[in-house]
Amino acid sequence: MQRREFSKSVLVGGGMAAAGLLALVPAHAQAALQEGKDYLRLARPAPVDAPAGQVEVVEFFAYTCIHCFNFEPHITEWLKKKPDNVTLRRTPVAFSDAFVPLQKLYYALEAMGQVDALHEKVFKAVHVDKQRLTTPEAITNWIEKQGVDRTKFSELYNSFAVAGKARRATQLQDAYQVEGTPALGVAGRFYIPGQGPRTLAVANALIADLRKG
Repeated sequence: MQRREFSKSVLVGGGMAAAGLLALVPAHAQAALQEGKDYLRLARPAPVDAPAGQVEVVEFFAYTCIHCFNFEPHITEWLKKKPDNVTLRRTPVAFSDAFVPLQKLYYALEAMGQVDALHEKVFKAVHVDKQRLTTPEAITNWIEKQGVDRTKFSELYNSFAVAGKARRATQLQDAYQVEGTPALGVAGRFYIPGQGPRTLAVANALIADLRKG
């Protein structure tokens, strides 16, 4: 999903042949990366939540983005193999106010400890079951059908804490200058536009370089 049109060479479709890209890229392969094409170096560092000694990777996504849906299995596999000093921070984007209901859904799930159980199911509801989860009412009705307490979810969904997290997510996407999803941010310093499974290979190469430093 694009805020503005990306170069056709940058936006490459999903595909499932990612296994060979999930390992850390060796040093000799890193030279093949091109700054300005494979990744961008931020002129001004973006905020980082990870503690010292950890490399923070930010996944920018939208539940309504088919490319994000296709990317999800790849990042799930990557999580199983990433180095211990690398943390993932999922960040739902809001390119307009229409994104905010699903943005708040993610943070309400996070507050309830339900991301692992329901994150992938939201994607499937939107893209496989064609559910129109575009309003708080539709979202809450769907959540209730997943066995989640409706009242508790509604309280969290409408809380100041969730609204604040959604605002900070939008600020973070602007700090990384996100133009489309899925995309990755690395260590508050690098932005990687979506390139299918190769996106993670680029991230791994940048992480390896940061670890050397």
